[in-house]
Amino acid sequence: MLSLERRPVDSKTMTYASPVLALVLTIVTGFLIFLGLDRDPIEGLRHFFITPINSSYGWAELGLKMAPLLLCAAGLTICYRAKLWNIGAEGHFLMGAVGASIVALQPGGGSGFWILPLVLLAGVAFGALWAAIAAFLKTHFHCNEILTTIMLNYIALNLLLYGVHGPLKDPYGFSFPQSAMFGDSALLPMLIPGTRLHIGLLFAVLAAVIVGVLFARTFIGFQLKVLGEDEQAAAFAGFPRKKLIWFAFLVAGGMAGLAGASEVTGPIGQLVPQVSPGYGYTAIIVVFLGRMKAVGIILASALLALTFLGGEMMQISMNLPKAMTGLFQGLLLFYLLTCDAFIHYRVRWIGSRPAVAKITLAGQEG
Repeated sequence: MLSLERRPVDSKTMTYASPVLALVLTIVTGFLIFLGLDRDPIEGLRHFFITPINSSYGWAELGLKMAPLLLCAAGLTICYRAKLWNIGAEGHFLMGAVGASIVALQPGGGSGFWILPLVLLAGVAFGALWAAIAAFLKTHFHCNEILTTIMLNYIALNLLLYGVHGPLKDPYGFSFPQSAMFGDSALLPMLIPGTRLHIGLLFAVLAAVIVGVLFARTFIGFQLKVLGEDEQAAAFAGFPRKKLIWFAFLVAGGMAGLAGASEVTGPIGQLVPQVSPGYGYTAIIVVFLGRMKAVGIILASALLALTFLGGEMMQISMNLPKAMTGLFQGLLLFYLLTCDAFIHYRVRWIGSRPAVAKITLAGQEG
């Protein structure tokens, strides 16, 4: 009989093998799914993982999709290392896009080098302020941050929809729910000429490096780690719990807000309802797949960015629904969580125990 028992010490091997094993299992399951859909599985996997990056333009598109994922994941890493389960990166992202659009669309903005920094700062501010709502509810009313951040995501989405159908709607846009195009002064410069890749990717990589340094070299990073490992120990050491919670939420919100601002000032150039295909939610997978390490989340964000490109490629080449992207992402998360269980537990074989004979003794009374 198989038994799952707690390991005396967590397995370091499984800590790093788990993401690789989860990816392999995802590919194997994808192979079976293509068979079930009566599609060539080799061709399907090739279109999903290889075709999107078989050219320099494809690599540029990978970097374009990677940038918002990495920015959101870098901020979430700070929260998750402190065991603050912020699920609101999607809301922070959307509010960052809205805030940046409000500034970029101001009449009489003109042109000048200061416009783009103001637009980006507005995105950071709106994202941080949206995260501040959850931080306030957490520190003052002990509200569960999972519930509050999820609900705030839907409120942010509806505020964005209100904006593109109302005050931010392009009056000359033939009634389409979108803003006017931003001026050139409010657009990010391209990183590689002839592609859509902009300097937002540099912001993302820098954010990941900053988070890595934060936890490796700074005292506040140490405080956040202790808070996540043992809240009572953090309190005994005199670490300011509420201030740490505020710090984690505000930085996470600001980074995701910058991602939203970079998206509307980059490849899109305006505010549209589909500004995010789910970057904030996918960033959660990035954090866990990357083991909350700077290098790890950079590699994981590249992999998850590839799933977005692969889903689009399969729509074009194999006439499959866009939901294949979410399917592969969900499988990856499912297998990752399953494999992660073996970091703390191991499977052991327990043989059948011999039956214990019952012996009845006829004793003397008295």
